[in-house]
Amino acid sequence: MALQETAVTRRLQNVKHIILVLAGKGGVGKSSVSTQLALNLTASSPNAKVGILDVDLTGPSIPRMFGIDDQGVHQSSDGWVPVYADGPSARLACMSVGFLLKNKGDSVVWRGPKKNGMIRQFLSDVRWGDLDYLVIDTPPGTSDEHLSLMEHMAGVHSRLSAVIVTTPQAVALMDAMKCLSFTRAVNLPVLGLIENMSGYACPCCGEISNVFSTGGGSEMARKEGLRFLGTLPVDTELVSVLDGGVGEEEAEAAVDGNLEFGLLNRYNKTPSAKLFEDILNGVLESLREK
Repeated sequence: MALQETAVTRRLQNVKHIILVLAGKGGVGKSSVSTQLALNLTASSPNAKVGILDVDLTGPSIPRMFGIDDQGVHQSSDGWVPVYADGPSARLACMSVGFLLKNKGDSVVWRGPKKNGMIRQFLSDVRWGDLDYLVIDTPPGTSDEHLSLMEHMAGVHSRLSAVIVTTPQAVALMDAMKCLSFTRAVNLPVLGLIENMSGYACPCCGEISNVFSTGGGSEMARKEGLRFLGTLPVDTELVSVLDGGVGEEEAEAAVDGNLEFGLLNRYNKTPSAKLFEDILNGVLESLREK
């Protein structure tokens, strides 16, 4: 195990911050939050370099959300080459088991040891290079994958932190508490809590209506002494961007290495993009305070 940890530590030695995105249950929009976080971190500075690692092995959705699910990883003399969402600019690196499947609809039916081996390979064999931020989209709950991550990244523990995603409903908040309990058990700093699907953003006027309950996330953060990063509504425009694949403009932008012209340009027109600016500021402030 020492050799594996050394391999991971060596591969991640030039990664400044590693952020795990956690959710107590499925369906709370954890992957969409991970995607928005990676996009906003990339746009936060002209020279920022960001990676996003999808370890939701049985439900990999990151390739589709970035519109690069038709691409594959390549082997080099220095390890696996990630897929770059911004083409030749190589500022936004993506890795997911979704790139390794022969068919998009294939299921991943693996036991714990094989999942553990896959995560170790993602961390030790992918040529991440110099990164300012590595965002890790984790599976729902607290499972083998989470324990594997913490075990393999023990050598870079000082650079680890987490963001917890929940919806305002009581059931989701109960499961978010289990995530918080996990972070405390493994001494994983929490940058803050995001309340997703809080209200509905009208696609016509952008007004946010509280169709369901709201405020549960902020109340949980207050009680548990966490930073409340903010709320995000159900945003049909965001769904269209993350679920629509790549259009002709985006394909050309990827070739030209101009991420802002493609995916970022479409994302920045959504109501969620403006709201995420405050969330990003909170994440960056928490990182500075670590």
